[in-house]
Amino acid sequence: MKMNRLTSWILVAMALGVVVGYACNTMASPEVAKEIAGYFGMLTDIFLRMIKMVIAPLVFATLVAGLANMGDSKTMGRIGGRALGWFIGASLVSLTIGLIAANLLHPGSALGVALPEVGTATNLKTSALNLKEFVTHVFPKSIVESMASNSILQILVFSVFFGLALGHLHNQTARSLVGTMDDIVHVMLKVTDYVMRFAPVGVFAAVAGAITTQGVGMLAVFGKFMLSFYLALAVLWTVLILAGYLVLGRKVFSLIKLVRNPMLIGFSTASSESAYPKLMEQLEKFGISNRVTGFVLPLGYSFNLDGSMIYTSFAALFVAQAYGIEMSLTSQITMLLVLMVSSKGIAGVPRSSLVVVAAVLPMFGLPEAGVLLVLGIDHFLDMGRTATNVMGNAIATAVVAKWEGAIEPVDPALAETEDAMPAPGELMPQAA
Repeated sequence: MKMNRLTSWILVAMALGVVVGYACNTMASPEVAKEIAGYFGMLTDIFLRMIKMVIAPLVFATLVAGLANMGDSKTMGRIGGRALGWFIGASLVSLTIGLIAANLLHPGSALGVALPEVGTATNLKTSALNLKEFVTHVFPKSIVESMASNSILQILVFSVFFGLALGHLHNQTARSLVGTMDDIVHVMLKVTDYVMRFAPVGVFAAVAGAITTQGVGMLAVFGKFMLSFYLALAVLWTVLILAGYLVLGRKVFSLIKLVRNPMLIGFSTASSESAYPKLMEQLEKFGISNRVTGFVLPLGYSFNLDGSMIYTSFAALFVAQAYGIEMSLTSQITMLLVLMVSSKGIAGVPRSSLVVVAAVLPMFGLPEAGVLLVLGIDHFLDMGRTATNVMGNAIATAVVAKWEGAIEPVDPALAETEDAMPAPGELMPQAA
């Protein structure tokens, strides 16, 4: 399979990051290594900041333009209902695969490391995981504040009201404003193209920083756990692609090929936000209408985190096995349902997957301190979770678009060439 230049540059950056990070970890003292990782982190933060500056205007403009052109609220309700139905089904499947994989592979058995004492503080903000905080947080008190903090769910709520109101105004000014929103979408996608030229630098720094501080020793100690989790992810990928195939047919493989760059960016940076603008652009190249992408994708970023779902159930059973605590089938099913409810809408919480696990463990007599076992390797686990989240949302958006008849045929060759990394001489726009 021919790979475009952006993918090649990112893979090279990842390899260099591993080599440089390993060298820094082995040749420098822990204090110096931490300082070096801080400089790597600076480069990663700059790249992620550039990505984040695109997200809010892109989500707002795409959603407003799509809703204004949608015509009525019934269409929006139908699209939202279909999307949420898919999200719930995918989440249940993900959680179930996590439970089955943990029961079959026993990643926590015979761990061979000292277990954290029960009652040890995790310093994870599990207080953020409650119904009152979630429901209140959904509705913005200031759209400016929501955009400044990239609160996608809040931006979505405001955009729904704004877009529907704009769609019901039929004067020339309203039509001009809709056209302006369409233009903003294309401008922001062009800005995304410019920002993505720095992706290899951000990827290199992210990988090098993680290896510099953690080294590869942790990977060897928890090798069984990591291998088991990635095997579970492979099963989930197969199920999601099969589900997409049932709706999209063979086009699902073209979709996966198109979104491999956003998945790779998400994997290497362990940040779903870093993949959002490029994912939206690739879905457009697949032929999905912006009105569907602009509504379903932000919703999916809050409610359709398949990689995070599978991790919560897998990690919870890992903790039980590590401490030698038996859980009955009834308890496991109950925990699955609790995780299903508890995990929705906390995408904005730092270390959200670990927060969910830490909050749910005590409900079933499991020590919250067990999450400390995986804190050291969580970044490497988060890489797989993030790539899965990106792929899951791509398939979900395409499926809903198919149900809505909102996929237009595109030229595959054109989509592939436009995705290519610019040559060094093309980094600056040329005059016409």
